[in-house]
Amino acid sequence: MSDSNKKLNMISLGCAKALVDSEILLGRLRNSYFDITEEPEEADTIVVNTCGFLDMAREESIETILQAAELKKSGNLKQLVVMGCLSERYPEELAAEIPEVDRFFGSNDHKQIVFFLTGKDYAKDDPLFYRSLMTPSHYAYLKIAEGCDNGCSFCSIPIMRGLQKSRGIDSIMWEAEKLVDQGVKEMLVIAQDSTSYGWDLKPKKYLSDLIKELNKLDIDWIRLHYAHPAHLSQRIIDAMAESERVCRYLDMPIQHGADNILKSMRRGLGQDGIRDRINRLRVAIPDIRIRTTLIVGYPSETEDEFKQHYDFIEEIQFDRLGVFTYSEEEGTLAEALDDNVPAEVKNERKAQIMDLQAGISAEKNDAMVGQTFKVLVDKIGETVSVGRTEFDSPEIDNIVHVKGVVDKGEFVNVQIESANEFELIGSSV
Repeated sequence: MSDSNKKLNMISLGCAKALVDSEILLGRLRNSYFDITEEPEEADTIVVNTCGFLDMAREESIETILQAAELKKSGNLKQLVVMGCLSERYPEELAAEIPEVDRFFGSNDHKQIVFFLTGKDYAKDDPLFYRSLMTPSHYAYLKIAEGCDNGCSFCSIPIMRGLQKSRGIDSIMWEAEKLVDQGVKEMLVIAQDSTSYGWDLKPKKYLSDLIKELNKLDIDWIRLHYAHPAHLSQRIIDAMAESERVCRYLDMPIQHGADNILKSMRRGLGQDGIRDRINRLRVAIPDIRIRTTLIVGYPSETEDEFKQHYDFIEEIQFDRLGVFTYSEEEGTLAEALDDNVPAEVKNERKAQIMDLQAGISAEKNDAMVGQTFKVLVDKIGETVSVGRTEFDSPEIDNIVHVKGVVDKGEFVNVQIESANEFELIGSSV
């Protein structure tokens, strides 16, 4: 398949780290071999990048593969390729269940996928090799490491992605500069645990070193994701505080607020340790907004432990928050525990946390009314557009409805006129 007029549709599921993998593959295929289509029905070839983390994500991945497989019967589809975490973990089982798939590959098998689809070889350091962004052109994710060394009891990421492999600072900066040259105005730094970046390099490097280098870029916003509380050092906090580019925002999943559960999860810190890190952040960066992620219904989570969890969230007053119900992951340490919290109890506890957070968010947003904020516009409409402040990451956090005519991908100053728990409404100034 080397004809340049072949059409390829890329479907990327799961996290931002998987999205970067999809963009890397798409960049190589787009440059030389395929026209890209966003419509699966038009494609000769479909590549599905799957997610294997949590039941819901696995179900979505399988359903997406099955839908694509149907196009072999009714459409133009000649080749169906599946990659990513799910096929990395269960290639034989998937091949037996979905024979319509021509080949299964792992998350980082770009070279093999390109060879399978085109018959041509390439290396990742090929000067023609570059990502093709699947995000809006004004923001992009920058993956600084692959894999994870932490060994949290509930998490299967190390099983699927392996141990941490940090990229060198020179390699990261080369890519970051290319993204800036393309017009990217917001760079979202991601890794499974960004705060342990560089520990595996020789000589050892630190996230604080990388922040100082990234601060030299000609870019407006740099956003940090997936900080592990136990690894959030004072040097990282200081580097964030001193940076002119780093947003006053941190995505730091704490997972739970009860000491016994945190110990079973192997998270490295209890309540006091997490509280200390958050206090340090808020002292160094007074206006910082902290996003966190939680799990409810972990094996043997008692009513008292859930109350400790709830009370901790109420005390800390996180600015942004997401909640997952516990899902048993094959091969993890927590698999040996009795998943004995009923599904209805898990869902009820999730609803309680989300109700609590809705009230916290509404109060925090109300305090922003009357102020003016710099907003990056993500979507435009005839009379109202949608953007974000530096305190919000795309797709997961609060949005700003902007009245008036503005340009997509541009910054605009917006005076906030009203608010609810998840939205700000204002006019461009």
